[in-house]
Amino acid sequence: MITSLGYLRFETADLGAWRTFGSEVLGLEAVTGPDENALYFRHDEYANRFTFLPGEADRLLAAGWEVANARALAETVERLEKAGRTVTPGTAEEAADRRVEALVHVDDPNGNHLEIYHSPAMNHAPQVNPYGNRFVAGGLGLGHIVLSAPDIEASFAFYTELLGFRHRDSLRFPAATFGGPEGRMNWVRFLGANPRHHSLGLCEAPLPAMIFHFMLELSSLDEVGRGLDRFHKAGYAVQQSLGRHTNDKMVSFYAATPGPFQVEYGYDAVLVDDATWTVKEITEDAYWGHQ
Repeated sequence: MITSLGYLRFETADLGAWRTFGSEVLGLEAVTGPDENALYFRHDEYANRFTFLPGEADRLLAAGWEVANARALAETVERLEKAGRTVTPGTAEEAADRRVEALVHVDDPNGNHLEIYHSPAMNHAPQVNPYGNRFVAGGLGLGHIVLSAPDIEASFAFYTELLGFRHRDSLRFPAATFGGPEGRMNWVRFLGANPRHHSLGLCEAPLPAMIFHFMLELSSLDEVGRGLDRFHKAGYAVQQSLGRHTNDKMVSFYAATPGPFQVEYGYDAVLVDDATWTVKEITEDAYWGHQ
Protein backbone atom coordinates (compact mmCIF):
# COMPACT_ATOMS: atom_id res chain seq x y z
CA MET A 1 0.00 0.00 0.00
CA ILE A 2 1.16 3.54 -0.73
CA THR A 3 2.52 5.35 2.33
CA SER A 4 3.20 8.85 0.96
CA LEU A 5 3.78 11.13 -2.00
CA GLY A 6 7.54 10.89 -2.35
CA TYR A 7 8.62 13.05 -5.27
CA LEU A 8 7.51 14.89 -8.39
CA ARG A 9 9.35 14.89 -11.71
CA PHE A 10 8.66 17.65 -14.22
CA GLU A 11 9.73 18.56 -17.71
CA THR A 12 10.28 22.28 -18.29
CA ALA A 13 11.27 24.54 -21.13
CA ASP A 14 12.74 27.07 -18.67
CA LEU A 15 15.02 25.61 -15.99
CA GLY A 16 16.18 29.08 -15.07
CA ALA A 17 12.68 30.23 -14.16
CA TRP A 18 12.13 27.19 -11.94
CA ARG A 19 15.57 27.60 -10.34
CA THR A 20 14.66 31.12 -9.25
CA PHE A 21 11.07 30.25 -8.37
CA GLY A 22 11.96 27.18 -6.30
CA SER A 23 14.62 28.88 -4.22
CA GLU A 24 13.58 32.52 -4.05
CA VAL A 25 9.77 32.20 -4.03
CA LEU A 26 8.91 28.76 -2.63
CA GLY A 27 11.90 28.73 -0.30
CA LEU A 28 13.10 25.23 -1.23
CA GLU A 29 16.73 24.13 -0.99
CA ALA A 30 18.46 23.59 -4.33
CA VAL A 31 20.61 20.45 -4.22
CA THR A 32 22.78 18.51 -6.62
CA GLY A 33 21.75 15.22 -8.17
CA PRO A 34 22.78 12.46 -10.54
CA ASP A 35 21.90 14.35 -13.74
CA GLU A 36 24.02 17.47 -14.19
CA ASN A 37 21.43 18.85 -16.63
CA ALA A 38 18.55 18.57 -14.14
CA LEU A 39 17.40 20.82 -11.31
CA TYR A 40 16.74 19.32 -7.87
CA PHE A 41 15.06 20.66 -4.72
CA ARG A 42 14.46 19.28 -1.25
CA HIS A 43 12.54 20.54 1.78
CA ASP A 44 13.21 17.83 4.37
CA GLU A 45 15.59 14.89 4.93
CA TYR A 46 14.74 13.18 1.66
CA ALA A 47 17.60 13.55 -0.83
CA ASN A 48 15.31 15.41 -3.22
CA ARG A 49 11.59 15.94 -3.61
CA PHE A 50 11.44 17.83 -6.92
CA THR A 51 13.27 17.13 -10.17
CA PHE A 52 13.02 19.41 -13.21
CA LEU A 53 14.35 18.10 -16.51
CA PRO A 54 14.96 20.22 -19.61
CA GLY A 55 12.43 19.70 -22.39
CA GLU A 56 9.98 21.35 -24.73
CA ALA A 57 7.05 21.97 -22.38
CA ASP A 58 6.14 22.37 -18.72
CA ARG A 59 4.37 19.22 -17.56
CA LEU A 60 4.36 16.57 -14.89
CA LEU A 61 6.39 13.55 -16.00
CA ALA A 62 5.74 11.35 -12.96
CA ALA A 63 4.47 11.33 -9.41
CA GLY A 64 6.61 9.12 -7.19
CA TRP A 65 4.67 7.15 -4.57
CA GLU A 66 6.46 5.43 -1.70
CA VAL A 67 5.73 2.01 -0.22
CA ALA A 68 7.16 0.57 2.98
CA ASN A 69 9.66 -1.96 1.63
CA ALA A 70 10.49 -4.45 -1.13
CA ARG A 71 7.74 -6.84 -0.08
CA ALA A 72 5.14 -4.07 -0.19
CA LEU A 73 6.31 -3.14 -3.68
CA ALA A 74 6.05 -6.75 -4.86
CA GLU A 75 2.54 -7.06 -3.40
CA THR A 76 1.50 -3.82 -5.08
CA VAL A 77 2.80 -5.03 -8.44
CA GLU A 78 0.91 -8.30 -8.00
CA ARG A 79 -2.39 -6.50 -7.33
CA LEU A 80 -1.89 -4.19 -10.30
CA GLU A 81 -1.06 -7.00 -12.71
CA LYS A 82 -3.98 -9.15 -11.52
CA ALA A 83 -6.22 -6.19 -12.29
CA GLY A 84 -4.84 -6.01 -15.81
CA ARG A 85 -2.64 -2.96 -15.37
CA THR A 86 0.67 -2.86 -17.26
CA VAL A 87 3.56 -2.53 -14.82
CA THR A 88 7.11 -1.94 -16.07
CA PRO A 89 10.08 -2.54 -13.76
CA GLY A 90 12.39 0.42 -13.40
CA THR A 91 15.99 -0.05 -14.47
CA ALA A 92 18.97 0.09 -12.15
CA GLU A 93 19.90 3.38 -13.82
CA GLU A 94 16.44 4.82 -13.12
CA ALA A 95 16.60 3.74 -9.49
CA ALA A 96 20.00 5.40 -9.10
CA ASP A 97 18.68 8.54 -10.76
CA ARG A 98 15.69 8.70 -8.37
CA ARG A 99 17.94 7.68 -5.46
CA VAL A 100 15.72 4.77 -4.45
CA GLU A 101 16.44 1.07 -4.16
CA ALA A 102 13.83 -0.07 -6.68
CA LEU A 103 10.85 1.29 -8.59
CA VAL A 104 8.17 0.35 -11.10
CA HIS A 105 6.22 2.36 -13.66
CA VAL A 106 2.44 2.32 -14.14
CA ASP A 107 -0.17 4.69 -15.57
CA ASP A 108 -3.44 5.40 -13.83
CA PRO A 109 -6.69 4.96 -15.83
CA ASN A 110 -6.40 8.50 -17.17
CA GLY A 111 -2.78 8.29 -18.29
CA ASN A 112 -1.16 10.05 -15.33
CA HIS A 113 2.25 8.41 -14.96
CA LEU A 114 3.22 6.98 -11.57
CA GLU A 115 6.49 5.63 -10.22
CA ILE A 116 6.09 3.38 -7.19
CA TYR A 117 9.26 2.80 -5.19
CA HIS A 118 10.79 1.76 -1.89
CA SER A 119 13.83 2.70 0.21
CA PRO A 120 14.64 6.29 -0.74
CA ALA A 121 18.02 7.79 0.12
CA MET A 122 18.12 10.39 2.89
CA ASN A 123 20.17 13.55 3.22
CA HIS A 124 20.88 14.03 6.93
CA ALA A 125 22.55 17.42 6.62
CA PRO A 126 20.47 20.25 8.10
CA GLN A 127 17.89 21.43 5.59
CA VAL A 128 18.85 24.94 4.54
CA ASN A 129 16.78 27.42 2.56
CA PRO A 130 16.91 31.18 2.01
CA TYR A 131 14.17 32.07 4.52
CA GLY A 132 14.49 29.51 7.31
CA ASN A 133 11.21 27.87 6.30
CA ARG A 134 10.28 24.62 8.02
CA PHE A 135 8.07 22.41 5.88
CA VAL A 136 5.62 19.80 7.15
CA ALA A 137 6.80 16.76 5.19
CA GLY A 138 8.82 13.71 6.31
CA GLY A 139 6.56 10.70 6.80
CA LEU A 140 3.55 12.72 5.66
CA GLY A 141 5.17 13.02 2.25
CA LEU A 142 6.01 15.93 0.00
CA GLY A 143 2.54 17.46 0.27
CA HIS A 144 -0.34 16.71 -2.07
CA ILE A 145 -1.24 16.89 -5.75
CA VAL A 146 -4.49 17.16 -7.68
CA LEU A 147 -4.68 15.25 -10.98
CA SER A 148 -7.17 15.09 -13.83
CA ALA A 149 -9.55 12.14 -13.79
CA PRO A 150 -12.07 12.14 -16.68
CA ASP A 151 -13.18 8.64 -15.63
CA ILE A 152 -13.56 9.37 -11.95
CA GLU A 153 -14.97 5.97 -11.04
CA ALA A 154 -12.12 4.04 -12.69
CA SER A 155 -9.57 6.34 -11.07
CA PHE A 156 -11.19 6.06 -7.66
CA ALA A 157 -11.18 2.25 -7.85
CA PHE A 158 -7.57 2.18 -9.09
CA TYR A 159 -6.21 4.28 -6.25
CA THR A 160 -8.34 2.87 -3.43
CA GLU A 161 -8.58 -0.83 -4.37
CA LEU A 162 -5.16 -1.36 -5.93
CA LEU A 163 -2.94 1.21 -4.19
CA GLY A 164 -4.66 1.37 -0.82
CA PHE A 165 -5.58 5.05 -0.64
CA ARG A 166 -8.31 5.95 1.85
CA HIS A 167 -11.29 8.04 0.81
CA ARG A 168 -11.39 11.13 3.02
CA ASP A 169 -13.89 13.59 1.50
CA SER A 170 -15.65 14.62 -1.70
CA LEU A 171 -16.81 17.84 -3.33
CA ARG A 172 -19.26 18.41 -6.20
CA PHE A 173 -18.74 21.18 -8.75
CA PRO A 174 -20.61 22.16 -11.94
CA ALA A 175 -19.54 20.13 -14.97
CA ALA A 176 -19.93 23.33 -16.99
CA THR A 177 -16.69 24.53 -15.34
CA PHE A 178 -14.86 22.41 -17.92
CA GLY A 179 -17.39 22.69 -20.74
CA GLY A 180 -19.71 19.91 -19.60
CA PRO A 181 -23.51 19.97 -19.73
CA GLU A 182 -25.40 22.53 -17.65
CA GLY A 183 -27.00 21.05 -14.55
CA ARG A 184 -24.61 18.16 -14.20
CA MET A 185 -22.31 17.98 -11.18
CA ASN A 186 -18.85 16.42 -11.26
CA TRP A 187 -16.74 15.12 -8.36
CA VAL A 188 -13.46 15.89 -6.72
CA ARG A 189 -12.38 12.93 -4.56
CA PHE A 190 -9.82 13.50 -1.81
CA LEU A 191 -7.67 10.46 -0.97
CA GLY A 192 -5.20 9.95 1.88
CA ALA A 193 -2.26 7.59 2.32
CA ASN A 194 -1.21 8.56 5.86
CA PRO A 195 -2.42 11.03 8.52
CA ARG A 196 -2.21 13.93 6.04
CA HIS A 197 -5.83 14.60 5.09
CA HIS A 198 -5.15 14.01 1.41
CA SER A 199 -2.07 13.23 -0.59
CA LEU A 200 -4.09 13.06 -3.80
CA GLY A 201 -7.09 14.82 -5.26
CA LEU A 202 -8.87 13.44 -8.32
CA CYS A 203 -10.76 16.03 -10.36
CA GLU A 204 -13.46 14.77 -12.74
CA ALA A 205 -12.55 16.92 -15.72
CA PRO A 206 -12.54 15.97 -19.44
CA LEU A 207 -8.86 16.78 -19.79
CA PRO A 208 -5.77 14.75 -20.71
CA ALA A 209 -3.39 13.56 -18.00
CA MET A 210 -2.29 16.64 -16.09
CA ILE A 211 -1.61 18.17 -12.69
CA PHE A 212 -3.78 21.05 -11.44
CA HIS A 213 -1.62 21.96 -8.45
CA PHE A 214 0.82 20.69 -5.88
CA MET A 215 0.69 21.70 -2.21
CA LEU A 216 3.46 22.57 0.22
CA GLU A 217 2.69 22.84 3.94
CA LEU A 218 4.63 25.21 6.18
CA SER A 219 5.07 25.10 9.95
CA SER A 220 3.65 28.55 10.74
CA LEU A 221 1.20 31.13 9.45
CA ASP A 222 3.98 33.72 9.35
CA GLU A 223 5.92 31.57 6.88
CA VAL A 224 2.84 31.45 4.65
CA GLY A 225 2.37 35.21 4.95
CA ARG A 226 5.98 35.93 4.07
CA GLY A 227 5.63 33.55 1.14
CA LEU A 228 2.57 35.48 -0.02
CA ASP A 229 4.67 38.66 0.01
CA ARG A 230 7.35 36.94 -2.10
CA PHE A 231 4.81 35.83 -4.70
CA HIS A 232 3.54 39.39 -5.03
CA LYS A 233 7.07 40.82 -5.21
CA ALA A 234 8.16 38.29 -7.85
CA GLY A 235 5.08 38.98 -9.99
CA TYR A 236 3.42 35.56 -9.72
CA ALA A 237 -0.34 36.02 -9.68
CA VAL A 238 -2.22 34.89 -6.59
CA GLN A 239 -5.09 32.99 -8.16
CA GLN A 240 -6.99 32.15 -4.98
CA SER A 241 -6.65 34.48 -2.03
CA LEU A 242 -5.70 33.42 1.50
CA GLY A 243 -8.46 31.29 3.00
CA ARG A 244 -9.25 28.25 5.16
CA HIS A 245 -10.45 25.02 3.57
CA THR A 246 -13.45 23.14 4.94
CA ASN A 247 -12.01 19.66 4.42
CA ASP A 248 -8.39 19.66 5.66
CA LYS A 249 -8.80 23.01 7.53
CA MET A 250 -5.60 24.34 5.93
CA VAL A 251 -5.04 28.09 5.72
CA SER A 252 -3.52 28.63 2.29
CA PHE A 253 -3.40 30.55 -0.95
CA TYR A 254 -2.99 29.38 -4.55
CA ALA A 255 -0.63 31.04 -6.98
CA ALA A 256 0.80 30.71 -10.46
CA THR A 257 4.09 28.95 -11.12
CA PRO A 258 6.41 29.07 -14.15
CA GLY A 259 4.35 26.15 -15.51
CA PRO A 260 0.66 25.76 -16.50
CA PHE A 261 -0.35 24.63 -13.01
CA GLN A 262 -0.60 26.18 -9.57
CA VAL A 263 1.01 25.77 -6.18
CA GLU A 264 -0.93 25.79 -2.91
CA TYR A 265 1.10 27.24 -0.03
CA GLY A 266 -0.44 26.58 3.38
CA TYR A 267 -0.39 25.89 7.11
CA ASP A 268 -2.37 24.18 9.88
CA ALA A 269 -3.96 21.19 8.16
CA VAL A 270 -5.63 18.53 10.30
CA LEU A 271 -4.14 15.08 10.84
CA VAL A 272 -6.50 12.17 10.28
CA ASP A 273 -7.03 9.16 12.54
CA ASP A 274 -8.44 6.48 10.25
CA ALA A 275 -9.94 4.65 13.24
CA THR A 276 -12.40 7.51 13.80
CA TRP A 277 -12.56 9.36 10.48
CA THR A 278 -15.80 9.30 8.49
CA VAL A 279 -16.09 10.36 4.85
CA LYS A 280 -18.06 13.56 4.20
CA GLU A 281 -19.24 15.62 1.26
CA ILE A 282 -18.14 19.20 1.70
CA THR A 283 -20.52 21.68 0.09
CA GLU A 284 -18.21 24.71 0.22
CA ASP A 285 -14.50 24.72 -0.53
CA ALA A 286 -13.63 27.31 2.11
CA TYR A 287 -14.95 28.74 5.37
CA TRP A 288 -13.59 32.10 4.23
CA GLY A 289 -11.26 33.44 1.55
CA HIS A 290 -9.95 31.49 -1.43
CA GLN A 291 -11.57 34.07 -3.71
